[in-house]
Amino acid sequence: MLIKYVRSLTGNKRTTKANNQLGIALIFVAGAINAGGFLAVKQYTSHMTGIVSAMADNLALVKFDLVFVGVGGLLSFIAGATSTAVMVNYARRRHMHCKYAFPLLLEALLLICFGILGARLSVVDALFVPLTVVLLCFIMGLQNAVITKLSNAEIRTTHITGIVTDIGIELGKLFYCNSGKFPDQPRIVANRDRLKLFILMVFFFFVGGVTGAFGFKHIGYLSTVPLAVLLIVMAIVPAIDDVVTLVRRLKRAYLIQ
Repeated sequence: MLIKYVRSLTGNKRTTKANNQLGIALIFVAGAINAGGFLAVKQYTSHMTGIVSAMADNLALVKFDLVFVGVGGLLSFIAGATSTAVMVNYARRRHMHCKYAFPLLLEALLLICFGILGARLSVVDALFVPLTVVLLCFIMGLQNAVITKLSNAEIRTTHITGIVTDIGIELGKLFYCNSGKFPDQPRIVANRDRLKLFILMVFFFFVGGVTGAFGFKHIGYLSTVPLAVLLIVMAIVPAIDDVVTLVRRLKRAYLIQ
């Protein structure tokens, strides 16, 4: 039962329910990484709006080193999204099970590396901050592209500006008074399921942020390891399915020979 559920989260066969549940889990991870990353390098890395705005401010303040850090973060986020697209399309053409799981496994690996090596590298401040920003932005781009592709761009997980906007739109529909003066016009009706989902996502982004902040404060860089474990648990079953399929193909090829 558990294996079937995990397979439904990141496997090939998609449902709206599975997309929503995976989105909530990933937005929790994003909130934790974003908050913990801020404590590490004093910069949020999950949304590019703030990074691009900071680049403009730092350029005006003639802080070119920080401008270059921002450029690195922006390009890294794009590179992460690009990597996800390449992996998903590669796996899709080969009918693999792990087309959505593989990017999450890569994210987990990077989080484990950051958690283990972070404390040792943090003593070299001039190098650590840019590398951390680049790494975390890459991870966020990687993750955001996964949920974007599997949900057909209906869900985002690394930032909540769009989600909060959608909450406002649905609330506007919910509170709209449909009068009888315009019988030829369709009624304005809120999508209550989407509204509940978006509220849950904002809540879990906040919970993830609190978890990440407390984790980094009390555990340090190793607080990213439990997040990596969560990603591995969600993504490992489709990857194992592909390994089993590959082994079966190799056995058949060997028997034919």
